[in-house]
Amino acid sequence: MQLTNRRVRLMGTVIDVSIYHEEPEPLLDQVEALLHTYNKRFSANDDSSELMKINKAAGLHSVTVHPELFELISLGKWHSCQPGSHLNIAIGPLIQTWRIGFSDAKLPLPEEIRPLLDIINPNAILLSENQSVFLKEKGMKIDLGALAKGYIADRIADFLKAEKVTSALINLGGNVLTFGPALHNPDHKWRIGIQNPKETRNTNLMVLAIRDQSVVTSGIYERTFEIDGKTYHHIFDSQTGYPVSSDLASLTIISSLSVDGEIWTTRLFGSSLEHIFQEVSSQAELEAIIVDKDNHCFQTGGIYKMRIS
Repeated sequence: MQLTNRRVRLMGTVIDVSIYHEEPEPLLDQVEALLHTYNKRFSANDDSSELMKINKAAGLHSVTVHPELFELISLGKWHSCQPGSHLNIAIGPLIQTWRIGFSDAKLPLPEEIRPLLDIINPNAILLSENQSVFLKEKGMKIDLGALAKGYIADRIADFLKAEKVTSALINLGGNVLTFGPALHNPDHKWRIGIQNPKETRNTNLMVLAIRDQSVVTSGIYERTFEIDGKTYHHIFDSQTGYPVSSDLASLTIISSLSVDGEIWTTRLFGSSLEHIFQEVSSQAELEAIIVDKDNHCFQTGGIYKMRIS
């Protein structure tokens, strides 16, 4: 069997799904259709998405949603409300004001940012047993960009496994999930490069050999906006309304589930090196690679077994 790849431009990125299968194209057609379905369900930038129905009803009424959307919001709220978490799925108003990563990005005035700090409280997302969501304050907006791609990768993997696919790599714009053997490599492990934050894209700081794992990286070099000689990145501090101040250039999490990698890269970005090591060490099946702004690299113990260069 050959490894067959399908490339889709969606969700503001390039998505690659590679599978080993005797009849890959019909399956990849279904994967592509699923990707469009999930984009329509979770997008904070599509005015007609299922998520936007919740945002439009903020301060007015609750909205009953698809079970997967409810599951992802519930997961995101829980992690957003944990002590010291830098993840905040209620951060939509800030993202839509700054617009970093979009062509109309701007530096907001302090008087624009200040009132938003009162409506980006994840505790004001109310969830009901009937799978409805209510945003207590007008102007609130949920944004699932910090965890949706990981969740989608996991669901695509579930679909492929149900269709008897035994090996695949799912790459949602740098969020990588693998399962089964990489038959094209002698050790049957997939090769995943870790971006060097100081270099052009696809210049690796190191290469990992993994199987049945996900690799997710958050970095301040990913999406940026420059004005008056100062560069602003897309990872926000909910306390200030500005991009988080950090000595980190990138944080990579290796995990079994891709959504876990997404969650923890955002939860921990902005924390101290010591705190990141402590948190990762306390979580089962998590490993981390941390690169600071001086390009110094730190890694948890399990990385040494994966690293091949």
